[in-house]
Amino acid sequence: MEDNNQEDFKRELGLLDGTMLVVGSMIGSGIFIVSSDIARQVGSAGWLTVIWLLAGLITMIAAVSYGELSAMFPKAGGQYVYLKEAYNKLIAFLYGWSFFAVIQTGTIAAVGVGFSKFAAYLYAPLSNENILYEIGTFQLNAAQIVSIITIVLLTYVNSRGVKNSKTMQTVLTVVKILSLFGLIVFGFLLAAKADVWNANWTDAWTPRSYNVDSSSWMSISGTALIAGISAAMVGSLFSNDAWVGVTFIAGEIKNPKRNVGLSLFLGTFLVTIIYLLANMMYLAVMPLEEIATVPYDRVAVAASQHTFGDTGTYIIAVMIMISTFACNNGLIMAGARVYYTMAKDGLFLKKAATLNDASVPAWALWMQCIWASFLCLTGKYGDLLDYVVIIVMIFYILTIYGIFILRKKMPEAERPYKAFGYPFLPFLYIILASAVCISLLLTKFSTCGWGVLIMLTGIPVYYFTKPKE
Repeated sequence: MEDNNQEDFKRELGLLDGTMLVVGSMIGSGIFIVSSDIARQVGSAGWLTVIWLLAGLITMIAAVSYGELSAMFPKAGGQYVYLKEAYNKLIAFLYGWSFFAVIQTGTIAAVGVGFSKFAAYLYAPLSNENILYEIGTFQLNAAQIVSIITIVLLTYVNSRGVKNSKTMQTVLTVVKILSLFGLIVFGFLLAAKADVWNANWTDAWTPRSYNVDSSSWMSISGTALIAGISAAMVGSLFSNDAWVGVTFIAGEIKNPKRNVGLSLFLGTFLVTIIYLLANMMYLAVMPLEEIATVPYDRVAVAASQHTFGDTGTYIIAVMIMISTFACNNGLIMAGARVYYTMAKDGLFLKKAATLNDASVPAWALWMQCIWASFLCLTGKYGDLLDYVVIIVMIFYILTIYGIFILRKKMPEAERPYKAFGYPFLPFLYIILASAVCISLLLTKFSTCGWGVLIMLTGIPVYYFTKPKE
């Protein structure tokens, strides 16, 4: 197989499929869970809304900036390829290493754990409180088993070819968008209460933090407010992540120079609107204190309890399971394409560079499956989020700075699409994202620090495994 033979992939995905992959990968479990934690961290309707708006804007700026790169390099591998072209093989390898070790597999694991949270709502024995096996400090619970089964099943479907997973992705994402809109619309029509809404917005800009042990609120300002905002941003940024997946499968997209950038913009815009509306609905239906204290953070289930009564809570739990399932399908499909491209460059296990009879990188898919399943056994939802978000942000910053580098390095290169608002918006992104990273390292060092350490262990690995020139 020759080195750059990208045409082994079949171009079977159009603009709708690309946009659905962006939306489907972004809307996973986050919007149904993390508003609860954000409410505990910042404690007011105004700040809750600002956190979601800020995360949406940061994401959209990044997505429209990536459009330039995706049009310049319309090949499989996406962000990995952009980093290799802008910097060097080491930076690209560190991204690929982190992507395999934490970013993609950690996200797949977190979404799998999110799936099991709602499966347990339907059938309690599937919860993480049902311990099946214990040895030393390690406990194996039913939720972990459920998460792993879904990951294995989706990997199998993806190994049978891109057509099956594409159809499943588009159908499940349409179901997900319609049901989310249904939840929002019926929430406003059937359960919105003027007194709840007004009470939530009375002290909208007074930030508070919720102390779980004493069940009480405490006003915050200064450093405590910065810590609260950065902790709150983890959930909203995680919920907005994974949009980049469409760049990884550019090798399978029709007319990628136009469609990749366009699906990035349309997908992130649509999701930002949906997330803001969902949070407005939560604030219209439930007092802020209830949002902050719902059991297991299942805020969407609590909202549907107000809207539809008990039956509604089961419907919403099923809907969220569909949502997380579709999300993981998109993540699993996209992730394997990065290891495939790295292996082609001699920077990953050789076998990952092969395609099976269905023209998909099956070996890479199963490697990803095994490691993501292992992460399901090690981490809780919140810890997995911390690991992922910090590294994702570091590489987004590097990639967007890469636009500036490539404008100097390759001034003559064809750019069918140019980064919107360049240089102002990409630069604004770099400043905002850097601020989030610094405050995360200061406030959540125990988990974010591990994430950075895993990334840095890639440096010796690179020099040990690098093919001799």
